Amino acid sequence: MSGSAKDRNTTVGQALARLNLKPRQLEPGHVWLAGAGPGDPGCLTLDVLAALGQCDALVYDALVSPEIVAVAEDAELFYAGKRGGQPSMKQDDITALLVRLAREGRRVIRLKGGDPYIFGRGGEEALALARENIPFHVLPGLTSGLSALAATGIPATMRGINKAVILATGHAAGTDDDLDWAAIARTGQPVVIYMGMANLPTITASLLEGGLAPSTPAAVIVAATTPQERIVVATLATLAEQAAAAGLASPALIVVGGIVAMRAALAGGQ
Repeated sequence: MSGSAKDRNTTVGQALARLNLKPRQLEPGHVWLAGAGPGDPGCLTLDVLAALGQCDALVYDALVSPEIVAVAEDAELFYAGKRGGQPSMKQDDITALLVRLAREGRRVIRLKGGDPYIFGRGGEEALALARENIPFHVLPGLTSGLSALAATGIPATMRGINKAVILATGHAAGTDDDLDWAAIARTGQPVVIYMGMANLPTITASLLEGGLAPSTPAAVIVAATTPQERIVVATLATLAEQAAAAGLASPALIVVGGIVAMRAALAGGQ
């Protein structure tokens, strides 16, 4: 290790010592639902980091980086998948696994990308655990829908541009269970769309039909905060075509609204 790397590690250690963090103890038979953030291990919260060092069973999703999984070095690993178009455990099977591990007296972490309560089905798992009288606790994570914007130079809110941000799922676009995209368009507020890449042409067309101008700034952000991060900035009318031309695929977020234009304005200071 270089001298500078040693210095950095020493500085981090000293900072943690000054913080005097006293992590909550993960008890046998308990399940903690935890968020791993958008991808970069630097976005992991200290509470989640401490919890990973305590667990002996880790049930984790595909969007959690190998570096973060490796923190739980004493845990038995259970891969749940949960990436669109890829093999995954069924949600009922995941819940059953959490219940079984808890009843075996294991110290269980259920680790998800982003935040467990934002399009992570954490609420469903918490409800199932409550119904089974399994003690559980939730450790928040940085949600990808906001931290990915910050990481790529797009402020989620900007005075004079927006007064709200809409977080939406694009998973059901074009089906009977779809959102009212016209109503979202009428708000005039930026929308951040999770799980929408497969339906990007449908979503952009629906927003245009709802009244958003074709020139509305828009972007697709792939693998935010990781070495694989990519971003395509376009207009609402051209976003689907440009994303396809660039070969973008999940995991990705779609951002539509005036805040996207701030990326170019802020580029000089990044």
